[in-house]
Amino acid sequence: MPFRNLPGASTLTSDEFGRLSDLIAEWQLLADLSFADLILWVPKHDEQGFIAVAQIRPMTAATVFATDIVGTNISLGEQPNIEGAFATGNIIRDLEPTNIGEFTVKEEIIPVKFGGKSIAVITRHRNIETMRTPSRLELNYREIANHIYRMVAEGNFPIQGSVYRSETAPRAGDGLVRLDVDGRITFASPNARSAFGRIGWVKDMDGQHFGEILDQLAVPIRGREPREESWRVVMSGRSLRRDEFENSDGVIDLLAIPLTESEIRIGAVVLVHNVTELRRRDRALVSKDATIREIHHRVKNNLQAVSALLRLQSRRTEDGLARSAIEEAIRRIASIAHVHETLSTSSQDSVQFDEVVVKLLNSALELSPRPAEIKINKSGDFGLVPSLIATPLALVLTELIQNALEHGLNERGSKLEVQVVRRENRFKISVVDDGAGLSSDFDPTKSSSLGLEIVRTLTDNELSGELRFNRLNPGTEAQIEFELH
Repeated sequence: MPFRNLPGASTLTSDEFGRLSDLIAEWQLLADLSFADLILWVPKHDEQGFIAVAQIRPMTAATVFATDIVGTNISLGEQPNIEGAFATGNIIRDLEPTNIGEFTVKEEIIPVKFGGKSIAVITRHRNIETMRTPSRLELNYREIANHIYRMVAEGNFPIQGSVYRSETAPRAGDGLVRLDVDGRITFASPNARSAFGRIGWVKDMDGQHFGEILDQLAVPIRGREPREESWRVVMSGRSLRRDEFENSDGVIDLLAIPLTESEIRIGAVVLVHNVTELRRRDRALVSKDATIREIHHRVKNNLQAVSALLRLQSRRTEDGLARSAIEEAIRRIASIAHVHETLSTSSQDSVQFDEVVVKLLNSALELSPRPAEIKINKSGDFGLVPSLIATPLALVLTELIQNALEHGLNERGSKLEVQVVRRENRFKISVVDDGAGLSSDFDPTKSSSLGLEIVRTLTDNELSGELRFNRLNPGTEAQIEFELH
């Protein structure tokens, strides 16, 4: 959290820092329920005042503060109510309204307790104009907020093992249900009623047992195991629980937060969010991913079928040059098939390219003129490579590896190594052998070799990279460099 590094901020222990971090992760709920701006103050390291380390604005009302307060310092004696709440551990209310800009503001000060002592103070700032004619919803929200503020002052909120951290967790504005100590509904916000209406509940909710409503609406879903606990138990409000309810009409996300007073449970709040459309989209994406993987699997199978047909044709071909050309085509098709095979097992639009390279090396060695005498090695890691790049890169490596085996290592030499250096999105790949080496008149730009023409074309057009050949003693290094864009 940034407040740890604020100049003059209190030197909190790691546990105290963790407690305040938990509070900040959850206090949007407090701001929304109390229709108020909240500021968190901690003692300065010299204990000669306080510093504002965090601020939150409500999503249910207009903000009081147009500017950020974080980093503001107050000296001893400047805000005696903040000092008093921190020193006594008591909530201070009923203060005289003050003017902040164009607003008349009512303030309250709530100490934050942890480990039996005050570690910080929350100041709560509400526009007095919004407090004059509160609706039933506003009254319930404020009563719930006051309960939670007491829990903060008693050291019982945030609740240990909180599940309200996620940005996708339900919020007060999504829907709120208030429960008594027996789990019966004393208030349900309009959004909560709408959420339940969409999953099939058409009766009034007040006075009903919340968990029983869910049990009545629950319909077993084909292919899913039945629940081990009834909803009456799960959403009783006795403990902090988050769960999703689903039936044929929709899905709602539920977060039950128990309310306590002097550690005695007095009821609970359940935040309700209709996530039917979100889950529909999630499942559509999963289905789309599965479809794409199946397509890659079928493409791989079709390429293997084409390779098998070409192999049959090769065996029936008497012309040596024609047979060699068919075998080269088979090898190139196999390279593309390896890429699709890897994509068919991945949920990403990228390829773990090291797996592809291992398959290319194994296939090439089997077809080399001296398989028992040559050792092939790979050094470095390719990592994830976008699928659009994977196919041309596989073809380039296939040609370079095969060229090294057929020409460099045809009669002498015993080592072939694929070396890769990756720095973020920049690749430097070398295919090195210790064979016969390049002829004195070799010029890659004038060579009539089909394989070399494929390498040049793909490196230039698909990879936007550079190709070079280096003479070694002994052997040859074929090197390509490119960058992922």
